Amino acid sequence: MKREKLERKAIEEVLEGLDGWSLGDGGTSITRSYKFKNFVEAFGFMTESALAAEKLDHHPEWFNVYSKVDVTLSTHSAGGLTELDFKLAGLMEKAAARRID
Repeated sequence: MKREKLERKAIEEVLEGLDGWSLGDGGTSITRSYKFKNFVEAFGFMTESALAAEKLDHHPEWFNVYSKVDVTLSTHSAGGLTELDFKLAGLMEKAAARRID
């Protein structure tokens, strides 16, 4: 997977396919908040996402309180967004879909 910074147009095109995600930090990151039924579901999502992130060697910034998880993705070494951010976002969407009605 490439760690080259994506151009703004490419970012906007890929972002259209990710419901609930938005640009943050002046276009250098993407963010999303997830709301689950309870802490166990939120923690399950984080565990599954952590395993995916480890396989990609690309780790999220996130914050969890009870059933809510806030996620920020960016490739700091590239100074912005790369294919890795969108790959991980897609895997997080799959993990969340199994836990959100």
